Amino acid sequence: MLDLIAIIVTLTAILAWFNQQFIRLPTTIGVMAIALALSWGMHGLAWLGFSGIEDRAESWLARIDFNELLMEGMLSLLLFAGALHIDLDRLRRYRWSIGFLATLGVVISTLAIGSAAYFLLGFFGFSVPWMYCLVFGALISPTDPIAVLGILRKANAPVDLELRIVGESLFNDGVAVVVFTVLLGAATGSEALTVAHVGKLFLLEAGGGVALGLIVGGLAYVLMRSIDEYRIEVLISLAVVLGGYALALQLHVSGPIAMVVAGLLIGNKARQSAMSATTREQLDAFWELIDEILNTLLFVLIGLEVLLIPFETGHLWVGAGLIVVLLVVRFATIGVPVMLLREQLGFRRGSVRILTWGGLRGGISVALALAIPSGETRDVLLTVTYLIVLFSILVQGLTIGRVVSSLLNESKR
Repeated sequence: MLDLIAIIVTLTAILAWFNQQFIRLPTTIGVMAIALALSWGMHGLAWLGFSGIEDRAESWLARIDFNELLMEGMLSLLLFAGALHIDLDRLRRYRWSIGFLATLGVVISTLAIGSAAYFLLGFFGFSVPWMYCLVFGALISPTDPIAVLGILRKANAPVDLELRIVGESLFNDGVAVVVFTVLLGAATGSEALTVAHVGKLFLLEAGGGVALGLIVGGLAYVLMRSIDEYRIEVLISLAVVLGGYALALQLHVSGPIAMVVAGLLIGNKARQSAMSATTREQLDAFWELIDEILNTLLFVLIGLEVLLIPFETGHLWVGAGLIVVLLVVRFATIGVPVMLLREQLGFRRGSVRILTWGGLRGGISVALALAIPSGETRDVLLTVTYLIVLFSILVQGLTIGRVVSSLLNESKR
């Protein structure tokens, strides 16, 4: 395993350097694009008869459990790092719009996209049961602002829109995982899909996640307040993430929600009254670096995973159709509440465009698709998921800055 880690980290460092030196795209998008080009280059060499490099790369990648790596490793660190820098007072101003998008919005998106997927897959000759299509709707619904956040900041995006996108993503990851778990259990026949069972699972998973996040975050606050040594306080924050997430898995509560709550608590209450200026500076630097490194590694792996994805022509048509459906559903989910409750929800002019185009899909969707039991159904849904994620990151991620700039220019007129 050590040799595999060394290869991935070394490759990521080289790709990040190459991107910074020659291409100058946002780091996460740039390294993913280069990794994707390398993957297709290896496919091309294999087609020409030189398959040794591709075979070796595939054997290395096959040793990586992407679902376990992200869901039980990287995700806790990434969510905590994202929540750590969110201003809770500002977040409260947009709690209703964020709450709607992260909960009811996920449910609506799951049903609409799942139903559309069932129709499109059947139209192009893929036999996928409706319940599995709903599972797909759940895994593709959570948004991922990681790749777009830097672009929004460079484009001087309004703070309220940045907070909405980040806040929505931090919470809808946890909600979508719970919805995905419920639907996958029903699809495989291991769980009953009843109102009582779903309600109980949501209460235990989501409510338990909030409670655990408050407990571990509160404990860290008490410990940090009792000392003034930034090295130990940074170590405490790391223990909160690794220990807290491991405990969440053992207790069968939502680890993602627990990490978001703990991150908000430490990033606000502990930052204000339990940390010295030196500790705040060192803690921020540590978690920003962790965030950047893990995201870069994650996007390289996404780019390389194409080597293991079975593509067919029909997948491209289904993926293209579902990209349109995804954007329409997101536009409707955001647009209708804005038109009806613009003043109450505090949306500015042009918000719908940015929130629609800025709702990127990322690694968590791929990881959840990989959690589906092996078989033809998983192969189809995984490939379509991967195509949507590629479009989302490469097309939406690279153009969201222009959308923001056009909105700002319109507001100046």
